[in-house]
Amino acid sequence: MTLATLPLVHEWVPREAAKPVLLLLHGTGGDERDLLPLGADLLPGASLLSPRGAVLERGMPRFFRRLAEGVFDQADLAARTEELATFVRGAAEAYRFDPARVVAVGFSNGANIAASLLLKGTGVLAGGVLLRPMVPFEPASPPDLRGRQVLLAAGRHDPIVPLEQPERLRRLLAGAGAEATLEWRETGHGLVREDVDRARAWLAARFA
Repeated sequence: MTLATLPLVHEWVPREAAKPVLLLLHGTGGDERDLLPLGADLLPGASLLSPRGAVLERGMPRFFRRLAEGVFDQADLAARTEELATFVRGAAEAYRFDPARVVAVGFSNGANIAASLLLKGTGVLAGGVLLRPMVPFEPASPPDLRGRQVLLAAGRHDPIVPLEQPERLRRLLAGAGAEATLEWRETGHGLVREDVDRARAWLAARFA
């Protein structure tokens, strides 16, 4: 796949070839530039691949449609998950990076599509940092996620994500063989410094 045929608008920031590539997945209303500073902070030297969600909700980019708050359009989710997986594979070819060393960093809607990439068994992620995630869907049979490492960060006072959702997602990932760690913060839906510091340490221990 060439740059001209990649299906999503994106930013590519090449850094050290020996480091993983961070796939940065913004929340609702974000774009391809939103998480670049965060990515650079979380794993210095890692290359950054940051696509823009192709769905618009009242003018705000998202990675897939929803029918209401917390109610996802499952047909669109499936199609957009495959579109994103195709994008990652194509970007690996176009930019010449190892597709086996891609780690997602997703916030909110971005965390949910990262979880969908894992649960669909697309094989495009070595792991991920999922910030304020929900369960995107429950697979009929678990994919093989052995060797994948996932950090989930949830807020105990999050008005958007029901309290049971992050633990349910952790169980789904762990049941598929992933090393899935859930951490709680005494905060709401927005990110706090503890999220950044903990994610940086977690990534350094596993992917640096």
